[in-house]
Amino acid sequence: MDLRNSNIERLQRADKVFDVLVLGGGINGAVSAASLSAKGASVALIDRGDFAGLTSSNSSNLAWGGIKYLESHEYLLVNNLCKSRNHLMQSYPSTVKEIRFLTTIAKGFRFPSWFVYLGTIFYWIIGRFYTQFPDYMNARKIEEREPVINTSNAAGGFEYSDAYLYDNDARFVFNFIRRSMDYGCVAANYVESTGAERKDGLWHVTARDTLSGETFTVRSKVLVNACGPYVDQHNQLTGQQTQHRHLFSKGIHLIIDRVTKGNRILAFFASDGRLFFVIPMGNKTSIGTTDTQVASPDVTVTEEDREFVLKNINSLLDFEQPITLDDVIAERCGVRPLAQKGGDGVADWVKLSRKHAVDVNASDRHISIFGGKTTDCINVGNEIAELVSDMGVELPFEGFKWYGEDDDSVKDEFYHRARLMDLDNYTVEGSSEPLSQRLWRRYGGNALELLEDIRQDPRQAERLMQSAEYLRCEIEHTARYEMVTKLEDFLRRRSKITQVVRNRDIVHAPGLMEACKIFFGDQAEAKLEEYIASLGDQLDGPNPF
Repeated sequence: MDLRNSNIERLQRADKVFDVLVLGGGINGAVSAASLSAKGASVALIDRGDFAGLTSSNSSNLAWGGIKYLESHEYLLVNNLCKSRNHLMQSYPSTVKEIRFLTTIAKGFRFPSWFVYLGTIFYWIIGRFYTQFPDYMNARKIEEREPVINTSNAAGGFEYSDAYLYDNDARFVFNFIRRSMDYGCVAANYVESTGAERKDGLWHVTARDTLSGETFTVRSKVLVNACGPYVDQHNQLTGQQTQHRHLFSKGIHLIIDRVTKGNRILAFFASDGRLFFVIPMGNKTSIGTTDTQVASPDVTVTEEDREFVLKNINSLLDFEQPITLDDVIAERCGVRPLAQKGGDGVADWVKLSRKHAVDVNASDRHISIFGGKTTDCINVGNEIAELVSDMGVELPFEGFKWYGEDDDSVKDEFYHRARLMDLDNYTVEGSSEPLSQRLWRRYGGNALELLEDIRQDPRQAERLMQSAEYLRCEIEHTARYEMVTKLEDFLRRRSKITQVVRNRDIVHAPGLMEACKIFFGDQAEAKLEEYIASLGDQLDGPNPF
């Protein structure tokens, strides 16, 4: 029996009462489940789609201290976010890495470039000198450092440091889900809550398997609503009154071939005055983002969105030929759920920060998580565990450290075995990164199992899909442990294949059907057809990403 079906059976047990049921497998739900299960609570987690399926897989892949909040004088928030960023970098050194931001200030900007540069020094100080010192540049030095930047209207610029997720935001989130399951959490994707009521001192949640249509009841002492942009919607189902509510800002990115050799993020202020990034993504580049207030979290990329991003990239950078829609490999689109206290849904959402807020109904033992960002995720996990403990749920291992990479002894053992196998000198075509480094970052201590697979059968180190840098052993490991229920789960979230390879190239890739057989067995052909059907006109339109 596969992992998902096994976990659904455990959720269905009539005699089982969980300490906590977490709704939603985005970053807030993932860290809540990981923290609580590691500290000794019995935890269940369900998500109506795939884990990290919405906001948590459509970010800018940044873990930053919130430099933009200096302009709105939210110094305490910036201080806290810088502390969180530093802690995240210390805890995940292979995944959350320092990166330089080269910011160009245009003539006529609302502040002189030297004044904004002073802000970066203040930011560096607030960040406790943890990163490299900022560096000021005039237009000529900007051009020398990054010749692709159009400096014709540049007043000056600077480099400062922040952090980013080296690989994939959804992968980072899933690793918390994986860790929670290692500690006993019963997690299942494609299971939605259709309603919940409090009776006899327990939450009775009606759950529906969205694939089979089967419904069942899950009981828990505490209910944590971590539904991301759908928190308000689920609270309406359960009759929960909260101080906060969400406003939504839509952000999109376009993925194109790499536009610069430098491994730094290029930052600008777009034509509407908001931040615009050019972010390295392996041998590709992510450009954006938009910041558009929307009424619903159900969003898609529009022609207007694409036009905005392409217009700005072509004005900010110099190309021999302008970037057009034909150059776009993939798109990212999601909403930022912004926590607003009270109000009627009308606010200057651009000034709303991404800080999280938690509303607690102690009498009902109900917790709602609003807003939030990856940078602050460890604090969210700790905060939820503390609140659950206050509600009377015993956490016998309350002081256990539930996050971070595996300790140095495991890491040293992994790299020693990799060196014995000469994997430090092995690179996958299309990647300049040593294979051993990539395996450790993605799988941590579990990568020891992958080394053993390769040692026993060197063919396990071969790429199964020639258009992607994933090995046969990775696909088999993912099939066993990572609850891939639909092909998109692997291609988009456990990996980032659909973000760096055009859809038309993926569906015709040699090895794709073999990968489907590893994931789905006898259902392989049906699952592949399901995926192709989900792409719709993306394969037939004028620009089939």
